[in-house]
Amino acid sequence: MKIIGLDVGTKRIGVARADSSTRIAVPVGFIPVDGSEWAELEEIAALNNTNLFVLGMPRSNEGNETQQSLYVRNFAKTLVGNIPGAKVRFQDESLTSVEAERRLKARKKNYMKGDIDAEAAAIILQDFLEDLKNPAPAPMPVAEEEEDDPNLIQDTIETAKAMTKKGTNKLKMSSKKTKHKIKKLPIFIVGAIVVLGLVGGGLFIKREMDRRAYEEYVAKMAAQKAEVFNFTIRPGETIFDIKKNLKAEGYTDAEIEEGFNADYNFDFLNERPAGATLEGYLFGETYEFYKTATVKEILTKFLTGMEAVIKNNNLVGKYTDRGLTLHEGITLASIVQKEALAGEEATIAQIFLSRLEYGWRLGSDVTVTYALDVVDPDRTTYQDNAAALSINSCYNTRINTGLPCGPISNPNLASLLAVAEPSDTAYLYFLTGDDHMMYYSYTEAEHNQNAALHCQNLCNASL
Repeated sequence: MKIIGLDVGTKRIGVARADSSTRIAVPVGFIPVDGSEWAELEEIAALNNTNLFVLGMPRSNEGNETQQSLYVRNFAKTLVGNIPGAKVRFQDESLTSVEAERRLKARKKNYMKGDIDAEAAAIILQDFLEDLKNPAPAPMPVAEEEEDDPNLIQDTIETAKAMTKKGTNKLKMSSKKTKHKIKKLPIFIVGAIVVLGLVGGGLFIKREMDRRAYEEYVAKMAAQKAEVFNFTIRPGETIFDIKKNLKAEGYTDAEIEEGFNADYNFDFLNERPAGATLEGYLFGETYEFYKTATVKEILTKFLTGMEAVIKNNNLVGKYTDRGLTLHEGITLASIVQKEALAGEEATIAQIFLSRLEYGWRLGSDVTVTYALDVVDPDRTTYQDNAAALSINSCYNTRINTGLPCGPISNPNLASLLAVAEPSDTAYLYFLTGDDHMMYYSYTEAEHNQNAALHCQNLCNASL
C-alpha cells in the first residue's frame, strides 16, 4: 500500500510518498497553507489510493514536545475531519529540515524552500518505514507457573541475578559444596538455571541476527536507490520545460522526441485535434522510475495520473455543462494556471468564461508568451512586446477570438476544477499588481485605473 508523509509547517506542507513493498520514501513536493491544502491532500490520497498519513512530530533536543507539536496535533485532527477515512500516524523528528537542507546542498542543485520541506517529509517517512522494519523488541512471554514453592523460584532468580552482577570469580565453590548443593536443589531450579543460560545466549544470537538483517536491509535499500531516480513535473510547466528536465537526467534528444511522438492508449487523448501535442495532459507529480525506463514509460505514468484526475472529478461531464469539450476545458485551465495566483483560480476562470460567452478576445498575455516559445524561444526575432503581441499564431489570444489551439501548460487540480466550477462573480478584467495581489474590475476604465495604481512594473515586463 502507499503511505503519504507530511512535514507540517505554518506556511508550507512538505509531501513525500512511499510504497510499503519497496519501503523507499521519495519527496513529492509541497503544498501552500492557504486553505486549499485539504483539497490538495485529499487529491493526493485519491491518486495514490491511500488513507494513511505519517506526520512528523517535532520534539526539542531533550525529546519534549514543543508549541509546533501542538500545531501538528491540531493539524492532524483537522486532516481527519476533512478527509473521510484518513488515518494518521506520528513520527518523532528533530532538526529534520536542517538535515534536509544539508542533503540538498550536497546534491549541488538549485532548490527552493518548498524542496526542503519535501525532503524533510521524505526523511520523516523513511524513519517511519525503518521503525516498521525494526520494531522495538516485544517483552519475553511469561511462562506458566508450576506447582512448586513460588518463594523458592523467586529466591533462585534473585540469586542468579546477584551471581551475574558479582562476576564469575565469585561464583566458584568447592567441588564438594557444588555437588552437595546440586543434590538438594529441586530439578525445576536446575532447569531454570539452564534456561537462563540458554535465553541469555539466545538473546545474543538474536541481536546479532537482527544487526546483520538490518545491515542487509540498508545495503539493499541503497542498491535500490542507486537503480532508481525521481522525476517531477510541476504544475504550470510546459513540454519545453519537461524536455529540458529529461535531458538533464541523461536522455538524448532523439529518445525524448521519440517518447513525445509515441502513440498512447488513453481514451481522453482521442478528443485532441489532429497534430496536438501532450501539452496540458501531463499532470504534475513526482514519480520514481528505474534508470532503464524509457521516455514513453515515464510519460505514460504522468498520463495515467491525468486519467485518474479526469475520472475522479468528472471533468468531462462538468466541462460539458459549461459548453466545453474536455480538450477545451483543459486548454482554458492551462491559461488559468499561468494567470491566477493561488486561491484566485475560480475568479480568473469566471472572467475568461464570460469573455468567451460575449465573443470577446481572451486577451491573455501568457498565451502570447507560449506562442513565442514555440517559434522564437530565444527572442531573437520578437525583441519587444509590441512585435510579440502581434505574432501570427493560433495561440495568440490578443488578436484571435476564442480559445487558443491547445493548452499552454500542464494545469494543476485547482485550475482544472476552476473551469468546471468558476466563481459566482461578474468581473471582466483582472491584473496582477506589483505587490503580487490580484485586482478585478467590471469596466475597461476601472481596469486602466488599477493598472496605473498597482502595476507599473509587471504590466510592462517583457513577454
